[in-house]
Amino acid sequence: QVQLVESGGGLVQAGGSLRLSCAASGRTFSMYAMGWFRQAPGKEREFVAAVSRSGSSTDYASSVKGRFTISRDNSKNTMYLQMNSLKPEDTAVYYCAADFTISYSLVPTGPKYDYWGQGTQVTVSL
Repeated sequence: QVQLVESGGGLVQAGGSLRLSCAASGRTFSMYAMGWFRQAPGKEREFVAAVSRSGSSTDYASSVKGRFTISRDNSKNTMYLQMNSLKPEDTAVYYCAADFTISYSLVPTGPKYDYWGQGTQVTVSL
């Protein structure tokens, strides 16, 4: 069982930056590939970014590539999402997720993760 808690959301003007954190409970954080998803009002949840167990491999949605950076610190059981050059269309609830895997390089981009956090609101104003 893994519990995930997101933090760092808030209100920011367009062009600004935010850093989201996802803290995981338990001793097996390094056994999970991790991902960020988001859901805007009236829209389906969508993939944002993912990172492999080791942190050496990452993947991004085309809409955030070049602006967002995903990373993890296995010694702190924490994953991060640095979001720069934010746009109003980035407004959404952001969720972190954990996917148990034996692969060190897997970067899952689909929605079938094993555990999800409760989400943190990110609002980008004009």
